[in-house]
Amino acid sequence: QVQLVESGGGLVQIGGSLRLSCAASGRAFSNYAMGWFRQAPGKEREFVAAIKWSETSTTYADSAKGRFTISRDNAKNTVYLQMNSLKTEDTAVYFCAQARTRWSIATALADDYQYWGQGTQVTVSS
Repeated sequence: QVQLVESGGGLVQIGGSLRLSCAASGRAFSNYAMGWFRQAPGKEREFVAAIKWSETSTTYADSAKGRFTISRDNAKNTVYLQMNSLKTEDTAVYFCAQARTRWSIATALADDYQYWGQGTQVTVSS
């Protein structure tokens, strides 16, 4: 059974930084692309960033480009999201997700992900 556990969320001021982590277990982590999504109150879940299984390719939402960096450590079965220059509009629950199929690309489509974590709250205050 696959489990994804996010951590690292919290309260931060505008312009601050946070690093989210997502620890995975249950199947060969290094075989699967990983993604980060977020959901703000009253809004639909949206894509943030994704990384290919091989760490060689990443994809970002326009809102994340230049400010967020996704990375993974396959030896630790963990994916990270470094978030810098945070804005109030980044306030949301952040979810990590694991791709449905092995060897997949760093996809932005939620339907391409099979397993999801419970989420971690990120609040950016002014």
